[in-house]
Amino acid sequence: MTVQTTPSLLEADLTATADRDAAELQAAVEALGERIFGGALASMELATVHLGLRLGIYQALQELGPATSEALAASVGLDERYLREWLEQQAVAEILTCANDGAAPEDRRYEVPAATAAVLLDVGTPAYLGPLAHLAVGIGVAVPAVEESFRAGGGVPFHAYGAEVRHGLGLLNGATFDRDLAAWIATMPDIDQRLRSGRRPAVLDLGCGVGRSTLALARAYPNAVIHGIDLDAASVEEARAAAAQAGLADRVTFAVADAAELSVAGEGRFDLVTVLEALHDMGDPVGALTSARRHLREGGAVLVADQLTRDAYAADGDPLERFQYGCSVLHCLPATRAEDHLVAHGTVIRAEHVTAWARDAGFPKVEILAIEDPFWRFYRL
Repeated sequence: MTVQTTPSLLEADLTATADRDAAELQAAVEALGERIFGGALASMELATVHLGLRLGIYQALQELGPATSEALAASVGLDERYLREWLEQQAVAEILTCANDGAAPEDRRYEVPAATAAVLLDVGTPAYLGPLAHLAVGIGVAVPAVEESFRAGGGVPFHAYGAEVRHGLGLLNGATFDRDLAAWIATMPDIDQRLRSGRRPAVLDLGCGVGRSTLALARAYPNAVIHGIDLDAASVEEARAAAAQAGLADRVTFAVADAAELSVAGEGRFDLVTVLEALHDMGDPVGALTSARRHLREGGAVLVADQLTRDAYAADGDPLERFQYGCSVLHCLPATRAEDHLVAHGTVIRAEHVTAWARDAGFPKVEILAIEDPFWRFYRL
C-alpha cells in the first residue's frame, strides 16, 4: 500500500521563500538588463546628436523648415546617403519629426520640433543641454587611457580628452554663466557694489577653461578688469582669442598657471576671486584657496560654485549623483591624478569638503549662498 505524505508547513514555507527569491532575482536581472540596453541605446543616440550639432545639421534644418535629405545635403554640403540614414534614425529616435512617413525615402521631409530646438539649439535657456553630447563623445574617446590608469595608476591629462570635452564644458557652462553669473554675485551685495564702482575693481577667475566665465564677468561689470588662469594651454589660447573677438582684450587677460602656485603682480589686488565648477578638479584645493585668499583685497570675497550633491554618500543615488560619479570615474579623477596632485578628489564634492578646505586655507567663515540651482551649490569664503 502506498502512503501519501503532505509536506510540512516548514517545507512549504521554504519552497515559497525560494520561489519568491527566484522571482525577485529574475526581476532584478531583467531590470538591470533593460538599463544596460537602454544605456547602450542612449550612448549611440547621443553620438548621433553630437554629429548633428558638430556638422550643423540641426541648425540648417531649423532654418530650412521641413526638408528632404537632398535639400538638406545641398544646404550643409554633406553626403546625401549618410544624411538620409541619419535623418531616419533621428525620426525613429523621436528627436526629429517626419511630416510624411509613408513617402519614398528620398521624398520624406523632416523638421526640428520645438522641444528639440530648446534642448539642442536655444543656448540662452535653462533647457539647453546639447553640449552633453560633446562631453560624452570626448570622454568615450579616452576610455582606453582610463583603463590603463586603472591598471598602472597615474592619470589621463585633460588635454587627452581632446577638443570635444574642452568645447563641451565651455558651451554647457558658458550658457549658464552668460545667463546667471551676475545674479549669483548679486546675492553678495557688497561685492556686487564694489564691482560696479567707478574705480577700477579687479576679479581673478581660477580654473577659467576657455574663458566663458571670465568674459561673462567682464560683460556684467564694465568697470572691472578680469584675469583668468587655467592649467590647460589650449583652453587659455582659445580664451584669449575669444576675448579679442569680443573686443574685451583691453581689460581681460589670461595666463597658463597653477592656482595653488599663483603669483600675480600685486597680491591683495582683487575684489573677487571666482572658482566656478573647478575646485573639485584641482590637485591642491587647499593651496588654490590659500592663493585665492592671499590675492584678495581687504573686504573682498571668494565665490565657489561646484556640484550640488547629497550631504553624505548613499548607495541609492539619484540620477544627478549617478551622473557625477560617472564623470568622476571617467574624467575628473583621472585628469586630476595626471597633475602633480596632493588631493585627487573627483567630481562628487560635498559641502563638508569645501568647508574643510576653506578652513585649512585660513578662511574664518564659509557661507552657503541662498541660490537655487539644479546642478550647483554656491559658497562665499
